[in-house]
Amino acid sequence: MSRLLFQGIPGFSDLSDSLRLRSSTTTHDPRPTVPDSDTLREECGVVAIYGHPHAAREAYLGLYALQHRGQESAGIATADGQHLANIKGMGLVSEIFTDDVLLKLPGHLAIGHTRYSTTGDSALLNAQPIRVDSTKGLIAIAHNGNLVHLGNLRAALERDGAYFQTTSDSEIIVQLIAHSRADTLVDAIADSLSQVEGAFSIVMMTRDRIFAARDPRGFRPLSMGRMKNAQGHDAIVFASESCAFDLLRAEFIRDVLPGELVMVSQDGVTSRQFTSGLPQSSCVFEHVYFARPDSRIFGRWVQESRDQMGRQLARESGVPADVVVPVPDSGVTAALGYAEEAGLPFRMGLIRNHYVGRTFIEPEQRVRDFGVRLKLNPVHNLLAGKRVILIDDSIIRGTTSRKIVRMVRGAGATEVHLRISCPPTISPCFYGVDTPSKSELIAANHSVEGIRQFIEADSLAYLSLEGLLASVRDEHKTGYCTACYTGNYPTQWVDVEEILPAAATL
Repeated sequence: MSRLLFQGIPGFSDLSDSLRLRSSTTTHDPRPTVPDSDTLREECGVVAIYGHPHAAREAYLGLYALQHRGQESAGIATADGQHLANIKGMGLVSEIFTDDVLLKLPGHLAIGHTRYSTTGDSALLNAQPIRVDSTKGLIAIAHNGNLVHLGNLRAALERDGAYFQTTSDSEIIVQLIAHSRADTLVDAIADSLSQVEGAFSIVMMTRDRIFAARDPRGFRPLSMGRMKNAQGHDAIVFASESCAFDLLRAEFIRDVLPGELVMVSQDGVTSRQFTSGLPQSSCVFEHVYFARPDSRIFGRWVQESRDQMGRQLARESGVPADVVVPVPDSGVTAALGYAEEAGLPFRMGLIRNHYVGRTFIEPEQRVRDFGVRLKLNPVHNLLAGKRVILIDDSIIRGTTSRKIVRMVRGAGATEVHLRISCPPTISPCFYGVDTPSKSELIAANHSVEGIRQFIEADSLAYLSLEGLLASVRDEHKTGYCTACYTGNYPTQWVDVEEILPAAATL
C-alpha cells in the first residue's frame, strides 16, 4: 500500500497528514529498484478534465496512459464548484488510486500528475498536484518541465511573505499567482507565467475552473481534446500526450500553443497569449524517446518521426549485415524503418521483461551488473551466426550499451554493429529531463571511435543532427531544442549544479 497524502478530504486531517509527512520528506519509496544508470529519465505527465461527472476516474485513466513519463509518484486533485480535494502518493498510478481512493475524490473537475523528479527531493512532499490556499483562493497545479533562474525569484517571494510547502520549482508559479497585484485570477496567472523562464506545460484548477498553459518556447507537449456527452455539454480534456485521449475516448482538438493560456469554465473555453514572439524550441528528444509512438505531439505523429529516423540512419550509415534487431522498447520503431530502408529482415532478437521495474532485491553492485540481464534476454536462434545491426535510441554513459553488445555477441552473433537514432548526447538538459552532468556523458568526453571501443561493437554510428531534424520536419516548421546534442541552449545558460539533478551511479 502506497503512502498517501490527503488534502481537503472529509474525515482526513491535512494537519495530521502534514505531520506524518514531515518525517518522510527525505525518504524515497521503500521498495528499492534496480538502478538503470544509462537511461534518461522521463520528465512528468499531466492531465486535466473539465465537465465530467466522474472526473477523478477519467484523470486516473489519463495518468495510466502517461505512466511512461514518470513512475515515482502520482496525484489527482478534484473540485465540485465548492470544494477542492487532493490525494497523492509514492508509486505507480495503479498502486495509489484504488477504487476506494478514487471514491474520496468527487467532482466534475480534475487535474492529475505522474512524476519523475528533476528538481526537489524525491519524496511525497514534492509529489503533485501541489495545493495552495492563497489570497486568490484555493489553487492546485501540476507541472511538466523545469524552470530555470529561480534563486532571486524565490528569495523575492519569501521577502514578500511567501511560505513554500515544497522544494519543487512548480510551487514558484503558484506563489507568483498568490502575490500578483492583478485584479483577476486569469490576469494573475498570465502575469505570473510571463515572469518565469524555462519549460512548463501546466494544468491548474480552482474550485470551478481549469487552466492549461505552455511556456513561450513550447518545450514540452500539451494537447487539448473533447469527450462527447450525449446527455449534456462535452467534457474538455488536456494531456501531455494525445495517447491519453484514446483511453478516454476523447477527440483530439489541437495542441495548446506556446505562450498560450487556456481557461475552461461554465462559460466555455477561452484563450489568451500571455507571451509571444519567442522562437519555438520544442524538445526533439520527445520524438526520439520520451513520447509514446502512438502520440501526436508538436503537430506530428511520433511513430512517423521514429520511422523516418531509422530510414535516415540506414541511408547515412548502412553496413552489410544479416538482421536488424532493436533494443526494446524504445528502439523498435526506428529499427523497423532501418530494416525496411536497408532491405534487411527485422527480428526481435532481444526480449524485454516488463516486470522488473520494481524488485525487492537490494540494489547492490552485483545486482547493478545483473540489471541488464534482468530486463533483456537474447533469442539465441535469431542471433547465432548472424551479422547483427543493433538499433537503440541513445547512448548516455555507455555502460548499458556495452552490456547489451556483450549479450548479443555472447548469444552467438558474429558481428555487432550499433546504430543510434539520434546524434551523440554531449550536454545536460535544463528543461525537465534528468540528464547526467557533462562529465558523465560518454559522448562529451570521447570520440565516436572511443565510444565504439568502450562498448566493444564492431562499428558504431549515430544519426546526424541534420538527419534528425529532417526526420521530424513538418508543414508547421516546428522549431526544436537540440541543446543536448549541440550545447546551444534556447535560454541563458545555467550551471548544472543549479538544477540539482538526481544523483546517478555508474
